[in-house]
Amino acid sequence: MSTTDEFRKEVRAWLEANCPPSMRTPTPDGALVFGGRKISFQSEDQRLWFERMRDKGWFAPDWPAAYGGGGLNAEQTAILEAEMRRLHCRPAQINLGIWMLGPVVLEFGTEEQKQALLTPMTRGEIRWCQGFSEPNAGSDLASLKTSAVDQGDHFLVNGTKIWTSYGDKSDWMYALVRTDPAAPKHRGISLIVLDMQSPGITVTPIDLISGKSSFCQVFFDNVKVPKGQLIGPLNGGWTLAKALLQHERRAMSKFGEFSLPTHFDLMSLAERYLPQTTAPADIALRARAVAMSMEEHSYTLTVQRMGEEMRARQNVSGLMSIMKLVHSEQEKDKFEILLDLMGHRALGWEGDEFTDPELALCKAWLGSFAQTIAGGSSEVQLNVIAKRVLELPEGKESK
Repeated sequence: MSTTDEFRKEVRAWLEANCPPSMRTPTPDGALVFGGRKISFQSEDQRLWFERMRDKGWFAPDWPAAYGGGGLNAEQTAILEAEMRRLHCRPAQINLGIWMLGPVVLEFGTEEQKQALLTPMTRGEIRWCQGFSEPNAGSDLASLKTSAVDQGDHFLVNGTKIWTSYGDKSDWMYALVRTDPAAPKHRGISLIVLDMQSPGITVTPIDLISGKSSFCQVFFDNVKVPKGQLIGPLNGGWTLAKALLQHERRAMSKFGEFSLPTHFDLMSLAERYLPQTTAPADIALRARAVAMSMEEHSYTLTVQRMGEEMRARQNVSGLMSIMKLVHSEQEKDKFEILLDLMGHRALGWEGDEFTDPELALCKAWLGSFAQTIAGGSSEVQLNVIAKRVLELPEGKESK
């Protein structure tokens, strides 16, 4: 038996023994476990699954063991992910620090920063949020105004961030700030991390039309941030931001994998609501549903391939933008098909999507439009694809 086969056998046996049966089912709305200072569990099985994966180092399986990771190589990590998909294991922890900031700290951070920031992520002790977008700097992120003024041993931060997911529940934030207002807009930006309990930070939740929102606006009023919390070089934050946004787009794609909330199973709902007739309209609608289901499966397979290419240190920046664009537009199209399938039964507003989708579809349909904006709008992704994949020349306006 090869070493690879032996490792797969060990992983399979460990998961069978340690992932409770109740953690091998779709995750109900609101049942995800976010690591952090105020972590909570809805069941003993959920707590056990969290602790076992944490102690195994498999919250970040491909990170070095020195920072709480699993120390696995690319092939081993792929095997672990495949075995978790095979068993339908729920994610034991959701942590934006691991998905987005962590890889950037591993590449650009000092050893002191790695020890201070990475281990709490892999222990599930700190919940992170992202401070990038501002009221006048969304798609044009480099136009951000939030300032960090050098005060000797610390920066003094003033400004505001918006669309900050779970800002009211997070312990720390990684944020882009302007540290040189005289430099060209892409060259005067730095990446810092800060404690959300710092004096001068105010967080205000944002209500959405769907009635359900994780978004917040965060205000900074003379917030002191120690110099040691600058990640990477001063005024070199744009390079780090581009790297982090690629990790963000990959993280968003994880919500299309079945181990995370899949919202609505298209084909099961088609079987439930679509009349089994030979009427042309029903046949056409059924064909649309089948085609969309095939596209979703193709997308999931491509995400898996992209992950393997990333672990092999291949450049997937262009592919990530393509996948983010495809996934968000795919989700919007899927909900349009579901509306056609369910008709007047899709008008429900309150409910759990896993127990009775009729009571939640309308709200979820509205939310699908937000996905074409979050993480970089579809229009921005098209620009990125034009430049980085097709290598089209830039126009005068973008120079």
